Amino acid sequence: MLRLSSKRLCLLIAVLAFAAVALPQVAQASDDQAAWAALKSGAIVLFRHANAPGGGDPPGMRLDDCATQRNLDDAGRAQARRIGAMFRERTIEVGRVLTSRWCRAAETAKLAFPARAIPEPAFDSFFADRSRGPAQTEAARRILLAWAGPGALVVTTHQLTILALTDLATASGEGIVLQRQSETLVIVGRISP
Repeated sequence: MLRLSSKRLCLLIAVLAFAAVALPQVAQASDDQAAWAALKSGAIVLFRHANAPGGGDPPGMRLDDCATQRNLDDAGRAQARRIGAMFRERTIEVGRVLTSRWCRAAETAKLAFPARAIPEPAFDSFFADRSRGPAQTEAARRILLAWAGPGALVVTTHQLTILALTDLATASGEGIVLQRQSETLVIVGRISP
């Protein structure tokens, strides 16, 4: 049986506590670096729209009327601008910007990458009608697999769409970076504004 003095036991606990806090941050930094390097090489990033308080959409939501939808707040608009600033600071060439037609996703794309956003229904929300999920996810997957650059493909979409494509949950404004390998999409890392 291993015996430790109280002083050594305290030291061991302190080291383990430090490792528990520090190691995830090191892994996150490593993921971030790999993600940014992949984007420099023309990878794909799926961003969950920036902060829009609440969940889903209000009853009576209409796609053609932002006043009926859940929208970005001031924090979300600042978050969206930071996304664009991060790309400019790192001189990431953006080849194309696709967005869900929901106002919160479209505004995220427009604030991050002015005059670049192209609406793409394959990245729309299917939160209110889950039966659309499988066909829409397959359409989105085909678009992502067809990307060959030049530059990075940026997509602003919704948590459920990203979850269906990657099996990963995302925070508001968070991006999942993917690279195509043959006929599959490989997760490279995450980036946050």
